[in-house]
Amino acid sequence: MCISLLDRKLSVRIILRQKACMLTHFSVMFSLFSYFIFSICVSEMKFICLTLLLVSGITDSRSEQYTVVGPADPVFAVPGEEVILPCSVKPSISVVDMRVEWFRLDLIDTVHLYEDHEDRNTDQIQSYRGRTKLIHQELQRGNASLKLSTVQISDKGLYKCLIRNESWSADVTVDVRVEAVGRPPVITVDGFDRSGGLHLQCESEGWYPEPDLEWMDSEGVSLSSETPETHRNSVSNRFSVKHTITVYESNKKIHCRVKLRHHMLETLIISSNNMFISWRTSVILILVIVVLVVIAGILIAAFVHKNRALDTTE
Repeated sequence: MCISLLDRKLSVRIILRQKACMLTHFSVMFSLFSYFIFSICVSEMKFICLTLLLVSGITDSRSEQYTVVGPADPVFAVPGEEVILPCSVKPSISVVDMRVEWFRLDLIDTVHLYEDHEDRNTDQIQSYRGRTKLIHQELQRGNASLKLSTVQISDKGLYKCLIRNESWSADVTVDVRVEAVGRPPVITVDGFDRSGGLHLQCESEGWYPEPDLEWMDSEGVSLSSETPETHRNSVSNRFSVKHTITVYESNKKIHCRVKLRHHMLETLIISSNNMFISWRTSVILILVIVVLVVIAGILIAAFVHKNRALDTTE
């Protein structure tokens, strides 16, 4: 009886041990399976992350390859004519599907806007209406240059060309300067001074911005002006310049030159003996006439006084 009880206890212990081993083996297998699944997930996440990084790197490298370029030097324009403000993407890619915006740095509203394959200028600056144009055929080649017609003096300033899409944007600044060439200078004789020098006056108008006026002799030596004058027309916004010089020598070539950057207009006058003689003759005649008038006045006054005296004696 005791033996049977011992056998039963041993069998129960053996069964319990077997179950414990089975549970332990199962937990080990489950842990290994979980680790395997986790490793797969981690590797998948790594693959996804690497893929995303690779794609973003390619996108960034592509976007960094493209730049918006413009002129290195200022763009000069003439009032009343048209001018092109250069702006393009390099290397050349199509900007048909992108947003192209031109605006002034000193103004709020846009100068020209292209978006969704069409020009959208509802918020365009009033003074630019009907004067701006993008050549749509050139957008396919990455050329977003702006054509500005009927240039005005007020168009001068800094312009920005901004090109962008959902993942990339770049811009360039264009410096626009407006120059108006005035009329050729006119030289006139403005009389003599007391020492016998001949006053010459040179005048030119219609310039923008203010030009430089210079007197020079036949050898190209600069002569100083005595009374420089500059006036600005409030309506046209253009400048007129007037300089006077005194000449004491005859038979001398004198140049009046007006310059504005690479524009230059010049007029020549020769201070001949006839000028000095004619002006001196005029001065002498004027003096003679003045003397004669004074003498005539004295004689008339004396005659009137004499007649009054005779009347009183009678």
